[in-house]
Amino acid sequence: MNARNLLSRWCVIAIVCAATSGAAVTPALVAAAASPGPPNFGSNVHIFSPAMTQSQIQATLDSVSSVQVNNQFGTHRSALLFEPGTYGSPSNPLVFQVGYYTSVAGLGLSPNEVVINGAIVSFNQCFGSCTGLNNFWRAISNLTLNIKLPPKPPAYAPAPPENPFCANSNDLYAISQAAPIRRVHINGLFFLFDYCNTGFTSGGFIADSEFTGSTVVNGSQQQFLVRNSQLDGWTNAVWNQVFSGDTGSVPAQSFPNPTYTTLATSPVTREAPFLYQDATGSYNVLVPSAQTNSAGTTWSGGPTPGTSIPIHMFFVAQPTDSAATINTAIHRGKNLILTPGVYQLDEPIDVTRPDSVVLGLGFPTLTPTNGNAAMTVASAKGMVISGVLFDAGATTSSVLLRLGDGHARSDNEASDPSLLADVFFRVGGAAAGNATTSLVVNSNNVILDDIWAWRADHGNGVGWTSNTADTGVIVNGDNVTAYGLFVEHFQKYEVIWNGNSGTDVFFQNEMPYDVPSQAAWMETPGVDGWAAFKIGDNVTRFHGYGMGSYSFFNQGIDIFAARAFEVPDTLPVGSLQDLLTIFLDKTHGKGGILNVVNNTGGSSTIANPDVPVTVVSYPLPLS
Repeated sequence: MNARNLLSRWCVIAIVCAATSGAAVTPALVAAAASPGPPNFGSNVHIFSPAMTQSQIQATLDSVSSVQVNNQFGTHRSALLFEPGTYGSPSNPLVFQVGYYTSVAGLGLSPNEVVINGAIVSFNQCFGSCTGLNNFWRAISNLTLNIKLPPKPPAYAPAPPENPFCANSNDLYAISQAAPIRRVHINGLFFLFDYCNTGFTSGGFIADSEFTGSTVVNGSQQQFLVRNSQLDGWTNAVWNQVFSGDTGSVPAQSFPNPTYTTLATSPVTREAPFLYQDATGSYNVLVPSAQTNSAGTTWSGGPTPGTSIPIHMFFVAQPTDSAATINTAIHRGKNLILTPGVYQLDEPIDVTRPDSVVLGLGFPTLTPTNGNAAMTVASAKGMVISGVLFDAGATTSSVLLRLGDGHARSDNEASDPSLLADVFFRVGGAAAGNATTSLVVNSNNVILDDIWAWRADHGNGVGWTSNTADTGVIVNGDNVTAYGLFVEHFQKYEVIWNGNSGTDVFFQNEMPYDVPSQAAWMETPGVDGWAAFKIGDNVTRFHGYGMGSYSFFNQGIDIFAARAFEVPDTLPVGSLQDLLTIFLDKTHGKGGILNVVNNTGGSSTIANPDVPVTVVSYPLPLS
């Protein structure tokens, strides 16, 4: 072996060892070891380059949109990836609609490396009425969007009765849960709702993003979390708008009038990993480092700090791969990329090595087929899971995703926290499904960043005894921090938080709609219903900010919950800030929530529909 080959071999070994150990590696160095050209991402990943004609790009985008816009419970999944460069122009903008199970992402190391002149839109869906309330499971990330509108409506304008010329007047991006906006620079007037009809929306999540040139229009968004972003303004609050670690023109703390909750910094964060191309065109995944007490984006002032891992250190899974095949690759030391599609799993994907990365492209969906968990993750430092949808199978699973072993809670490190980012759960909707609990977190030092656990209230296999699910999220680990925790319609406690020193920044909940009788929904004799958020009796430290729970009992009879939040009164004074409840739909709703937290706060019933009932701080000082 000559000296040059020996040096080359040493460099590859050094890079692989550094990446495996979680050490920071510069993207330029990693490129020397990365395999050239794209791996086999499958037919549902579409990669665009500036060398393609705009008509070619537009045709593919329109083709994907035509399938995905109405695909709420279908099986098709798509990822749209843009190589570094510029797409569209002010005179010929690139405009396309994002539908269900579609992720749009730039492949630059910085969002500034992929520039789209045009508009990325998400219109109301007109199922009886035109709203954005069901605009789930879509994402945009890692790109710059200079908003430019064409002189005529885009190819996939809204369906009647919406007016395409109305929709063409601005960039309307109407979204609800499980529709993250991450790591983008949006320049121009950006609407988070579609005002061309009633346009109700129920989002949402923005992180590590920059908005310039105009204000962000909240409009009808009932609630929203914006974390570690730069804003040029925000138009309005509705029920629960939360800002954490944002810079620029950010609404001041003013809850409950208006209902803005504002934290100057985010206590501990870790941004989602992302796929990128280096200067040679080789593929890598950047895993951002953790930050404490942070504000603003990770990329505006220079490269995002983190660890770069070359693509050859990943097993790129296809939906046809079995759990056994995937686990063989993982246990040989590979990280995991899940390409778009639905994975039928007769055993859990088992992630064991510290600092492992599981990255989903295009909302890969994991469905257990044997009453098993879909994924189990060891109690180890730096475990990162991002961009995955867990869908319950017909046979009841006790849990869909378990992070950490119950007997080994102390193996995690505060300096290298584990991360669940854009991880979503569904019980029913696509088909009858059952899961006792969706997510269990046993590890310490974990960040939950945009979680939606949903027991379906519409779709297929939906009913009190059809899609059964006790609890959405159970947190047993200490020092767990959640941003954007959305948990809806579960049949008992929706969240149980047993770990100490936990923090939740933003919580959104709807209680189950379909409770058949009060007798069927009692925490204990004499206690109506189940609280949405239960803090364990032995917890001594917890912080919560901007937390809301809503009721809409639609079976035509009065159903009541004694309280939305159930917490130890022994918590330090002011542990919970800015709590609220809402009674939804005065036309069809019944019953309500009798107290906000424990026995404090007024009731939300037909007497005060669609009006927040608030508690600013709890526990209160002793009088």
